[in-house]
Amino acid sequence: MKSVVFIWVISISSGLLQAQEIIISGKILHANSQNIIGGVSVRLEDRFTEASTNTEGIFILSFTDLEMGNYILNISKLGFQSLRLPILLDRSTLDLGVISLTPDIAEQQAQLGSVNLSENELDDDQIDAGFSSILNAGKDAFLNAAAYDFSQTYFKTRGYDSQYGLVMINGIALNKINNGRPQWSNWGGLNDVQRNQDFNFAVSAVDNNFGSLAGSTNFVMRASKFSKGGRLTLSAANRSYRSRIMATYSSGELKNNWFYTVSLSGRFAEEGYMEGTSYNAKSAFLSVEKKINEDHSLNFAAIYTPNIRGKSAAITDEVFELKGRKYNSYWGYQGDQIRNSRQRRVEEPILMLNHFWELSKGTQITTNIAYQFGKIGNTRIDYGGTNLVRFNDQVSYDGGGQNPDPAYYQNLPSYFLRFEGSENYEAAYRSAGAFQENGQLNWDAIYEANRTEANAGNNAVYALTEDRNDDRSVFLNTTFDHQLNSNLMLNGGINFQQLKSHNYAKIDDLFGRNRFLDIDFFAEPTNDFSLEQVAQSDLQNPNRLVGENEIYKYNYDLNSTKFEAFSQLQFIAKNIETYLSAKISSTNYDRFGNYQNGLFPDNSLGQSAILHFIDFGLKTGITYHFTGRHSISSNLFLASNPPTLQNSLANPRQNNTLVQDLDSEQIYSADATYRYRSPNFNLKISGYFTQFRNVTDVSFYYVDGLSGLGRNTTTAFVQEILYDAEKQHLGIEFGTEAQVTSTIKLKSALAVGQFIFSNNPNLYLTSNSFAGNVNYGEARLKNYRLANGPQHAAQLGFEYRDPDYWWFGLTANYFANAFINVSPLLRTSNFTTDTDGLPLENYDAQLAREYLKQENLGDYFLLNAIGGKSWKLGDYYIGLFVSLNNILDQLYKTGGYEQSRNANFNSLQEDREREMPVFGNRYWYGYGTTYFANLYVRF
Repeated sequence: MKSVVFIWVISISSGLLQAQEIIISGKILHANSQNIIGGVSVRLEDRFTEASTNTEGIFILSFTDLEMGNYILNISKLGFQSLRLPILLDRSTLDLGVISLTPDIAEQQAQLGSVNLSENELDDDQIDAGFSSILNAGKDAFLNAAAYDFSQTYFKTRGYDSQYGLVMINGIALNKINNGRPQWSNWGGLNDVQRNQDFNFAVSAVDNNFGSLAGSTNFVMRASKFSKGGRLTLSAANRSYRSRIMATYSSGELKNNWFYTVSLSGRFAEEGYMEGTSYNAKSAFLSVEKKINEDHSLNFAAIYTPNIRGKSAAITDEVFELKGRKYNSYWGYQGDQIRNSRQRRVEEPILMLNHFWELSKGTQITTNIAYQFGKIGNTRIDYGGTNLVRFNDQVSYDGGGQNPDPAYYQNLPSYFLRFEGSENYEAAYRSAGAFQENGQLNWDAIYEANRTEANAGNNAVYALTEDRNDDRSVFLNTTFDHQLNSNLMLNGGINFQQLKSHNYAKIDDLFGRNRFLDIDFFAEPTNDFSLEQVAQSDLQNPNRLVGENEIYKYNYDLNSTKFEAFSQLQFIAKNIETYLSAKISSTNYDRFGNYQNGLFPDNSLGQSAILHFIDFGLKTGITYHFTGRHSISSNLFLASNPPTLQNSLANPRQNNTLVQDLDSEQIYSADATYRYRSPNFNLKISGYFTQFRNVTDVSFYYVDGLSGLGRNTTTAFVQEILYDAEKQHLGIEFGTEAQVTSTIKLKSALAVGQFIFSNNPNLYLTSNSFAGNVNYGEARLKNYRLANGPQHAAQLGFEYRDPDYWWFGLTANYFANAFINVSPLLRTSNFTTDTDGLPLENYDAQLAREYLKQENLGDYFLLNAIGGKSWKLGDYYIGLFVSLNNILDQLYKTGGYEQSRNANFNSLQEDREREMPVFGNRYWYGYGTTYFANLYVRF
């Protein structure tokens, strides 16, 4: 740190030398059409002063502390090939005349296609796709590979989860407080208006926020930043959706300094690549800006992107062998229509107002306010419908249905072959045949079961439940940029965010009935409470009958407020760039229960304790340019983050219990990069190290074989709290591009990482089946790999760009070292302990090591191709883009997890020794050969 400060002092001293005022101006036109291009960024390299072309295409750069000499003028705009123009300053005024900027058609089209191809993965709540650089690859060879090729396999750059990547729109950070992740579907389908963006990869200087470990993206969606004109786009694909239509128009500057941009799109599929995965997404965007005067502008933007998609399930090897990789048990035909029982529904409009104030030359203040509201829902079938029975003052609940999932373990052949010596081969054969022949959700049987109960005067057995989050969020921030001189920039700001989240379950469909009994079908009486009490969702409304669209099961509010302040100093000179940034934040969480749960009568209704966290952050970096081509850089990052809201409460659906020993997560990270840049060859190699401490994770599942419960049963639906976990990310990244001829480019990329648990965290369980916490001590996870996609990836490829505006490219991609998500509970003392609390007598340490060895999902090879063509017909531009992924139709697994059902050695051994385990690992499979075709008309 002392060295950094010393370099700063020396460099700043030299940079403050006074020179006469210098004016650099020019006009930028489209290389093909000679049309004016507005919003082009122009700056001298090694200087902060920046200008943008106006509506006439003219830019003016003004300096008061610039010496005469040789400089590089950097000219850039998304969708165009960046230009580095050498200039000689030998007089106070330099007019460069007309400068032509060439469109980068290949980049425009590849981005337009790839964003949508990966949208379903980015929004998936079963596999975290991680922070994607897919919108931001720019000219970086490695990030291009990660964005357009590696992302289809759930590859995560540096192994970071998406919660460590910050996503902003017009300077407002929109990551969810609940899980820290950006909800990509809240702005999905708006590709045309997401082209203007400020992207900062990994740890680096960020002008309008402290930033985040994995980097930050700010979508600049101001009406004045869009070029005048319109675009109509039609697309066809066979991935998450089948068809898409988009229309966008920007007015440019109107009379009285008004601007507006409007964009509409729709994406649809009755069934995507995976069976039964319907897709219906609509998107609308409006931005209106008024330039009040030369110093003030006001922009209003509205985003509305309602979307519904059908989910797909992870499957075991047994199910795969019977039905293949496209199989999905969540759907079935209702009549002749595909109906998916597990839909994800997102409808969260965003309204924002932005004020831009140029206080003085070199000083800007931006104030933003936004309001987001709406709902996120996830549907599932509830088969616990019952009837209240009273006999001699005794209460019981009669009814309940079978799990309707056709892939439920009791419907599969392995269930009938699970006991050695008592195998029922006939039943196994029949179940295999029935599953292969049909194997989909039987909607008719569900309706018939409810109809039968109705005829007997009973309540519904089955209901479609929607788990809802109705969130209202307010965002407010103010940031400033003050240019002390052309070498020195000061940034800072404050951010405020408040969340009020209403969480509940509601009846979505009663399948022909009109009432459902709101009790917990799985509840059991305790020594202290009767069955009638413990079964109640709300003791204030016992044995309540509910109808469609009514709330039941659970009902609570989560509240959060977060305040953050940051400041950053940046210095740039001919050979050195450096920055220092710091932040401080305050975060509060609390829960308010609206139901008095029968299992937790004294700890469910009303206000919980308030969680409060104070966190800090510090980052710094330095880049040294040996020459215009060679440079090295390094960054340091130290920060603490509050635990996410979802990992702060043990079981918020039923009680106010907080996770014990909860503390802020700590992050330590360092990286170093060497770059070589020349007109025909670019190379970048980076090394990085990141350590996470105090990581907390809360999981929910059903388990058998628990010890230490203090009661007869050994099974329970539990909440697993893993805390004090440490994780380590270590690796290198490499990327090159070589322009071997004017039309042919060769490229390569490599990522080699090691992402592991670096300690043995602690684990305890809570449940409504037993009192208090059951602490199993250490979970022996040290050196197990994190399940976050391939940790090794490599690419070789080429592009051909013809002068007549057609192009194509081919990439060969190799992936390895993707690991399954292991069960922490199986690595605790419970694994070696009998249900009576004594050590297992027949425990075999060698076999245990074999059973607990983490599964490597194997290596695989994917061949991808892209190509396109553009035409100019009068005043219209037409473009065609086509991409093919996994051309060789390779079969590969993108992720998976161990089931925790068999929690001790005896039960796991029994299952593993079967020819086909009943509770084997579950997997997600990658897509086979897929295509995307895009046709647009721009006017």
